[in-house]
Amino acid sequence: MDLLQLRYFQAVARYEHISRAAEELHVAQPALSRTIARLEADLGTLLFDRQGRRIRLNEYGTVFLRHVERALNELDDGRRALREARDTGLGRVNVASETLLTITSVLGSFRTAWPRADVRLFQSTAQEMSRQLRAGEVDFCVASQPLNGTDLESVELAREEVLLAVPRGHWLDGRESVTIPEIADEPFVTTRPGHWQRTLLDRLFAAEGLTPQLSCEGDEPGASQVMISVGLGIGLIPAVSREAGTETRVPVAWVHLDAPGCHRVLTLVHKRDAYLSEAALKFREFITSRPFTTHQPPVLTRDCGNTPS
Repeated sequence: MDLLQLRYFQAVARYEHISRAAEELHVAQPALSRTIARLEADLGTLLFDRQGRRIRLNEYGTVFLRHVERALNELDDGRRALREARDTGLGRVNVASETLLTITSVLGSFRTAWPRADVRLFQSTAQEMSRQLRAGEVDFCVASQPLNGTDLESVELAREEVLLAVPRGHWLDGRESVTIPEIADEPFVTTRPGHWQRTLLDRLFAAEGLTPQLSCEGDEPGASQVMISVGLGIGLIPAVSREAGTETRVPVAWVHLDAPGCHRVLTLVHKRDAYLSEAALKFREFITSRPFTTHQPPVLTRDCGNTPS
């Protein structure tokens, strides 16, 4: 049994189709079939059921595949660890977030504290983040809605109220609070399905048996407040925007929503048992060991191993 046999087996098990697996692996179909046959002979067990030209992973192949994928993942992680240690010192940490504004400040503080860490940031929807974690494309996701799966672990970073932002001079300007039925006919500035604002908006209205009226759908939640300020509609904005004083730059009025569950929960999510570089481990410790805010000041500590001369 050798590494090539295991990678060939993994591809055939994934496609359950010799020609498709051969195309991906860039090998001839007969050579691939012979390799799988030799692996089965080495193991003394058939891994696939064959019916004519069809091939299906059987119960023994399913058991073996779990161990093969675990072994190959360990080898891939080892290559990555060596590459990152050689190229960047502390290695790389890949982080995905639904909106870049949520994570920018903490990443800046982390880079100040650990300047030798190679940090990569991605903007993704919740569905895309789940895929990225399982594919090993990112180490962590800072999510504003649950990422489900028994292979994922999450730590709550922050919980904050979500407010209703309205243009200055709007009939709600000056109101302390408002109910969902009262704003059922108001046009909303929001995000496309998949983003947390849209998910929350749809959920709050569905609880009242209503559907929100939309005036604008976008992919960058951070732009919503600007569009609200110029009168394109009203929208859901996390309370941190008000606390950070953004209304001095983007003037809006703030109203509390009298509706249960009108809040955002930020979580740090990673795949259980996934390889984490030294940079990723330090990032996890950094972000979970202090109060999380989106406008925190830079941390003025330094990486002791990188003290400037």
